[in-house]
Amino acid sequence: MSRLPAAWRACVGTGRMELALRRDYQDSLALVQREIGFRHIRGHGLFSDGMGIHRPFTHLGQEHVRHSFTYLDQVVDLYLERGIRPFLELGFMPSGLASGDQTVFWWKGNITPPRSWSAWADLVRDTVTHLVDRYGLAEVRQWPIEVWNEPNLTQFWRDADADAYHRLYEISATTVKDVDAELQVGGPAISPGSDKWLETFAEFVVARDVPIDFVSRHAYTSGPAEHVPFGTHQTLAPASRLLEQFALPRRQLAGTPLDGLPVHITEFNSSYRPDNPIHDTAFHAAYLAPVVAAGGDHADSFSYWTFSDMFEEEGIPTALFHGGFGLLTHRQIKKPTFHLYAFLARMGEEVLSRGPHHLMTTDVTGRVTILAWAPVDHTDLRNSPSSHSLRLSLPMSGQSAFEVRSSVDEERGNAWTAWREMGRPASPTSRQLDWLREAAEPVRAHRRRPVVNGHVTVDLTLARHEVTLLEITPVCDETPSWWDDSRLLGTP
Repeated sequence: MSRLPAAWRACVGTGRMELALRRDYQDSLALVQREIGFRHIRGHGLFSDGMGIHRPFTHLGQEHVRHSFTYLDQVVDLYLERGIRPFLELGFMPSGLASGDQTVFWWKGNITPPRSWSAWADLVRDTVTHLVDRYGLAEVRQWPIEVWNEPNLTQFWRDADADAYHRLYEISATTVKDVDAELQVGGPAISPGSDKWLETFAEFVVARDVPIDFVSRHAYTSGPAEHVPFGTHQTLAPASRLLEQFALPRRQLAGTPLDGLPVHITEFNSSYRPDNPIHDTAFHAAYLAPVVAAGGDHADSFSYWTFSDMFEEEGIPTALFHGGFGLLTHRQIKKPTFHLYAFLARMGEEVLSRGPHHLMTTDVTGRVTILAWAPVDHTDLRNSPSSHSLRLSLPMSGQSAFEVRSSVDEERGNAWTAWREMGRPASPTSRQLDWLREAAEPVRAHRRRPVVNGHVTVDLTLARHEVTLLEITPVCDETPSWWDDSRLLGTP
């Protein structure tokens, strides 16, 4: 047996950091941590104006800068209270330090280099030093620090200038290491589509002997966006392309001085758009299931983008279900992909078997868990099979076993379907929200199975786009010898 890598829960994405100050965000994070339990959380906007860290001012005719951590402390305190650590991203540029006015997103993250590199180094140093002073060196050494976001795209870094990014990375990484040599720093957090960027970046850090503790990139499988009012439609590549992207950094760095560095996929999803309704569907859970089950074979972490629909890059959403990235909608409605992660969180650590449509594990108690998913047609949802059958054999002690099955598909555990049937209310009432929360829960079924020659045979039939979890435990029958269920009504 082999151990199931924990890469699937090592990190999760979030909207910009200041959103953590809102109640809906806090409630959503509490739910995600209670039922899934991610280890780290990564999002944009650490240095954007909304966090209020970089505060230039004039006093007695002299220009000064104050670095204020009022909001940062509140955000990090919340994370640690929820049992999750920051995966820090150094960006975007504070407007008071920016060399230009180009921005990205509705909330205007500045994408230009600093007009003073020494002032940028001061900002990084003061922020990291403050975190070490407040939370302790041993704690902060467990927080990876990533330099910028997708600098290979002009939307995120002015002119996608590699030389300017290399300078930003060198100054940032050196500054972090000046605070403490064992702090983790890495990059380049590139978007898919510019794969030579990593090789060029690796050549630069090796040639200049720049500190680097990990490499990072992102992974998506969607094609060009076809915009409709407040929404987007896109084609999708097969989900296996995500695993190929996960594996690419190790392949590119093989035989180089960076060979063997940890690889973090700091964003992944199907679509890169936060308004693509595919994210809300049962198809999406079944589509991503083989990726989440096997991603740890290719990367040290792969961060689902994102845990919640509290996310405003394209503006404030106009409806409860709007195609957001989140595992949860606003108001904590669970999507089918939430259950994919929650199911995996209930599995054992030792892998018994894997297949194209299942993962089987066990734990020290003898409990066996099976995560199974239906095959999907990534070109047309209507062509996905209406059913799919699996037969699995699993080891089990005793004479019989108890099975609990939890399932989501197009009809079950699917609040998106219920919302459509309601008429897609943009602002559901309290009663409708209660109905949606109930509709979002997986359907549970249970049964007793015989153990034959130390094994249980399980025949599974999966519905269209179903993801299901089976938990099977040995039965220790403690029924008294005098008990007779047939006499519940007192009949002799």
